[in-house]
Amino acid sequence: MQTMKKIVKGAAAVLAGLVVITATPLTTYASEYGYTYNYDYWGDVQESPDFYTVCKVFTASDLGLDKNLSSPDGIFAYGNMIYLCDSGNNRILELKRDSAEKLELVRIIDSFEGDCEVKTFSNPTDVAISESGEFYIADQGNARVLKLDKDLNYVMEFTKPDDNTLDPSLVFQPKKLAIDSAGRVYCIATGINKGLIKYENDGTFSGFVGATPVKFDWTDYIWKKFASQEQRAKMVSFVPTEYENIFMDYEGFIYATTAINEDKASKTDNAVRKLNLVGSDILVHNGEWGILGDLYWGSGGGYEGPSVFTDVTVMENDIYVCLDRNRGRCFGYDDQGNIVFCYGGNGNMNGYFRKPTAIDCIGHDLYVVDALDNSITVFVPTEFGQTVYNAVEQFDQGKYTESGESWEKVMKQNGNYDLAYIGIGRSLLRQKRYKEAMKYFELKYDDDNYSKAYKQYRKEWVEDHIVWIVIVILALFLIPLGTGRIKKIRHEIDTADIFMNLQDGEK
Repeated sequence: MQTMKKIVKGAAAVLAGLVVITATPLTTYASEYGYTYNYDYWGDVQESPDFYTVCKVFTASDLGLDKNLSSPDGIFAYGNMIYLCDSGNNRILELKRDSAEKLELVRIIDSFEGDCEVKTFSNPTDVAISESGEFYIADQGNARVLKLDKDLNYVMEFTKPDDNTLDPSLVFQPKKLAIDSAGRVYCIATGINKGLIKYENDGTFSGFVGATPVKFDWTDYIWKKFASQEQRAKMVSFVPTEYENIFMDYEGFIYATTAINEDKASKTDNAVRKLNLVGSDILVHNGEWGILGDLYWGSGGGYEGPSVFTDVTVMENDIYVCLDRNRGRCFGYDDQGNIVFCYGGNGNMNGYFRKPTAIDCIGHDLYVVDALDNSITVFVPTEFGQTVYNAVEQFDQGKYTESGESWEKVMKQNGNYDLAYIGIGRSLLRQKRYKEAMKYFELKYDDDNYSKAYKQYRKEWVEDHIVWIVIVILALFLIPLGTGRIKKIRHEIDTADIFMNLQDGEK
């Protein structure tokens, strides 16, 4: 049965892929703020009510700036403050969020004080703020990561790692960074593919962590043994790929995104990793598909290849949102690796992007930076999206009845939303309503949760019927025993009667 299911599922996925590739581009069905969709168990694209809606698009004039933004890149949200790397203008903007519709410019940071020769920035590409208010800035053009105190005084800088495995001629170009609660810095640098560069809080380089796994192909390896030098030069090397971006979540885990090799990509690949302190990937992959954005990709609209997650942000409900710079889309995933939503696209309308480069969140609201449009788009959840978030968070808080009710509201708004069925099933499972839970898991082919519910239902049924079970077992054991005993007694009686008759005859 399982084998047949996999065959049918695979065939359906291939068919869906052909339909998506050959059909009209997805943006044909776009609503005012971007087309929203999802993937079901079979890999089919299912249209969905909008999960997010555009609240406001901020440009330089909206922020009260003296000149336009220029190739903005990194963004960092902390509390009600937002820090934006206005990379082309060599400055950091400190913004205060009064509401989703209002951002107030607090100050423009383009220089600092202290014992340092160069007190300005050159193409800053990322920024992070510590709990004590210290600034960490990827000052790419000056080949350093800066640490400034909250009053913008120079504290120290982190430079090219002293590692003999690196090319001595390599220019250090830090592009993305994250900091932990102990002040350690994790950095991505152009041309370094050994993993994240880790610095201790005193500025010393302590090694590389979390190198991406190498996808090894035996056929390519064998072919290289017989290929000419020119042919080998054109073949793909078996080396780790560079990370695209990183994000430190509220628990201190690092979410890192990486590009997928188009030639060797599959629908079960993962473009996101969740790294612990030793660099091991602990991200949960219980979804039907890999964490890679769109499952199918063609060459429609001039965009080719798989999604490229240029950034990622994580909410406190453990839903993480990946930004695809290839097709300008946002992909949300829950803590089990299931797709929660997909929306967006390339274009000039609100909700679409020309070159998305960075994303962060405050609560459930998303802030997306566009380097070509020179803007920040603020997305807020729709009623549908907020109901999904309510269901997820109620479940995490142990409010299983309320969570189930929220998922039922979601299902009424979108009957093709697989997570609603599974969410109701999980809520019923926690309420010990196992038989009902099994029905919902069966509807969406959730074998793992179905097995859990069935196991508990079987146990519960046995406990409820233990008296009758014992009676039946005893009956099955005693009836044959009693029947044999009765037959034996009857045989003895019959034998005695015959013997008595014989004696009477002799008399």
